[in-house]
Amino acid sequence: MSSFDHFEAPLDADMEKQREELAAIIRRNTTEDGNYATAVGSLFMGRYSQTHQFSPGLAQPALCIMAQGRKEVRLVDEVFTYDPLNYLVVSVSMPVSGRVVTITSEEPILSIRLDIDPAEITALIADAGPMGVPTRPTGRGLYVERLDAAMLDAVLRLARLLDTPKDIAMLAPLIRREILYRLLRSQQGHRLYEIAIANSQSHRISQAIKWLNGHYEQPLRIDDLAKEVNLSVSTLHHRFKAMTAMSPLQYQKQLRLQEARRLMLAEGLEASAAGYRVGYESPSQFSREYSRLFGAPPLRDLARLRLSV
Repeated sequence: MSSFDHFEAPLDADMEKQREELAAIIRRNTTEDGNYATAVGSLFMGRYSQTHQFSPGLAQPALCIMAQGRKEVRLVDEVFTYDPLNYLVVSVSMPVSGRVVTITSEEPILSIRLDIDPAEITALIADAGPMGVPTRPTGRGLYVERLDAAMLDAVLRLARLLDTPKDIAMLAPLIRREILYRLLRSQQGHRLYEIAIANSQSHRISQAIKWLNGHYEQPLRIDDLAKEVNLSVSTLHHRFKAMTAMSPLQYQKQLRLQEARRLMLAEGLEASAAGYRVGYESPSQFSREYSRLFGAPPLRDLARLRLSV
């Protein structure tokens, strides 16, 4: 299932000029393929000149904007596509897989990611008072929104600060705050709003997600998790799946497998040791579930990954 129809009106002339400027800033700050941290702490830039198949990873809360090219993010069996007309928002940590598409070496993917601290959203809501954000049941913790002129302008102003480093300390927090405000006031801003409001069901699900991220290697008892976030077991299951497209157990499994992959790749652990470290007691079960997620058993998958680097 795709997240939107590609037959959309293009950017107007002014926005297209701003998009080109944003792309030029990203080009200047990315010398080759990869993701780059910037002097604006929460701002990252990406450049990719080769397509690749879906690659699993753990997405953290962030705003993702494409200055050039197109990317697809898959959450279980749903695909969310974003490009220069549409940005992607991740409101809670989620295991997803992504791939870049429609690029060439002359026109690589050029993207910006602005990490979102949910505490900042909460503080902004507290300072701004009633914002007129409608309260409604929150859907997925990942969504695509049409880019408007105000959002593009704010993101461009933040990126421009890289050319005037002395302004970053004073101006970057103000522009970040503006971007978060515009996200809250956007058509789907209620998704961020609900997660930031203490005691809402969405906030409690985000707390369950946070707990799982910190305790993925432990045996999961759904009753205990429900008590931890003050929800009934049935509500936890229903709301968790509505937000992540997974049950808590499926979510935990993906966290475990992705961390095991990282341990083998970055720290050189053997497959059995990595599986045990993340909570698997059976090496055969670990290998079976690893193959299902990554498309190959651990040793073959790691060899493939090292060849691609």
